[in-house]
Amino acid sequence: MTEIIADQTTPILQGPTDKEKKYDRQLRLWASNGQRALEDSHVLLVNTGSGSVGIETLKNLVLPGIGKFTIADTNIVAEEDLGVNFFIDEEGLGKSRAEVCMKLLQELNPDVKGDWFPKQKTDSMTNLFQSEEMFTLIICALPIEAETLKLVKVYCHKFQVPLVSIHSAGFYSYFRIHLHGNFPIVDTHPDSTATTDLRLLTPWPELSGFAASLTESIENLDAHQHGHIPYLVLLLHYLKEWKQCHGEYPSTYNDKKAFRDTVTAGARTVTPEGGEENFDEAVAAVLKTVSPTTLSSAVKEVFDYEPTEVELKSDFWIIVDAVKKFYAKHGELPLPGSVPDMKAQSSVYVELQTIYKSKAKQDATEILETVRGQEGGNNIDAAEVDTFCKNAAFIKLIHGAGGSSKCIRSIAEEQFQADRDAEVMMTPLSLFPIYLALASTSYVASATSSEILATIEETVPGASSQERVVQVVEEVARARGGELHNISALTGGMASQEIIKIITKQYIPMDNTCVFDGIKSSTQIFRI
Repeated sequence: MTEIIADQTTPILQGPTDKEKKYDRQLRLWASNGQRALEDSHVLLVNTGSGSVGIETLKNLVLPGIGKFTIADTNIVAEEDLGVNFFIDEEGLGKSRAEVCMKLLQELNPDVKGDWFPKQKTDSMTNLFQSEEMFTLIICALPIEAETLKLVKVYCHKFQVPLVSIHSAGFYSYFRIHLHGNFPIVDTHPDSTATTDLRLLTPWPELSGFAASLTESIENLDAHQHGHIPYLVLLLHYLKEWKQCHGEYPSTYNDKKAFRDTVTAGARTVTPEGGEENFDEAVAAVLKTVSPTTLSSAVKEVFDYEPTEVELKSDFWIIVDAVKKFYAKHGELPLPGSVPDMKAQSSVYVELQTIYKSKAKQDATEILETVRGQEGGNNIDAAEVDTFCKNAAFIKLIHGAGGSSKCIRSIAEEQFQADRDAEVMMTPLSLFPIYLALASTSYVASATSSEILATIEETVPGASSQERVVQVVEEVARARGGELHNISALTGGMASQEIIKIITKQYIPMDNTCVFDGIKSSTQIFRI
């Protein structure tokens, strides 16, 4: 009898989608949830000056795939636009500058929707902000008409929309981020070396039992087994012995040095490989991992903050409350669940990973149950709670800027003093005079040096006596509001990466003003 064997169909391998191929590199930076946030966003650019820096900023948002952008610009394309804006050509002369720029920007990424305003001569900026359009973030390219800026600020305050102001003139530029209220960030992307949380001083039963099973007869293990005990298991083993001998875990630096010597002494020197890499890893990890877990100042700030009634209804603060209760009960934040790479047998390492992941899932489940028991908690996705738990030790609350004349005066005095000491201290000159000069021309592009100095004096009395301020003001006056495209392109690149952080709510955005000196090729950040 002939046996017929049917051919087995090879399973179809699912390769990356066209979208994943297109956005591959950025997906590695902010993952699918970050990309989704970008694609759900609608960014408004308000242009009233020459506007090259605004278009350059928008370009760097269109390329990674924001969902939609709108350009609000009442200007008509003129001859002077051709020399400073790469997104305008001769065919656009006499046409709406907003429409021309929108169409050329859209060519960079057809997946992004574009719009412009005004479409009718009778349309005003008031009409735009009274429409049903909801914007995720607004970019203002300075200089801008005072009445228009007022409309923007009222809208942003009413709907809690982030505002980014950008100003570029000659060799100088700055951009400033205005965040309304408090801006929480969960996925701050800390350095991978900072996220290791092994809980060696507070092991749970499953971890302790696993470690004991591997080291119960450690002296009788063959060379291969002994050289492949994971370093964290080795540390648990020797910590247990240390505590039995000393009554407590090593806490001081001298104790940890002595403990490190104990671990070193446990290694076998005569091995087929000439040494034991796992013991070397254990010794190197002592100072970093044999320490009690503590709350960072950023997490303490979040825990101590008293949210408003409106904030209490947000997912972030509901989860924060649940995590606070978890911490009060256990004295620890939820376990992230990740295990660093280490010398170990594959089967042992996988089992170790499973133990940590199971504990992390258990902690997240407990917090989710607490979330579900709170008002509004049933609407929170479990994945959001999981993400929070993995990043709980690195959450960050950024406070919105509340700049005032008094604040600017105090910063100016501090920076002027730094300039006086610069030669002795061998430090670079402050860039704050650049901010003062550009900020004084926020509403008018072509002011004279005396007019700019007079405006600065209203905010910072005595500023005109500072030689550095006078030099910067003369350079800004010489530029007469004209933009150099390379300066605007660089500034737009810096501003756009901060905007992406805000839209995706990942990484920590700059706080809050960045000044660029194109002559010295230097930047400086101020909180104003």
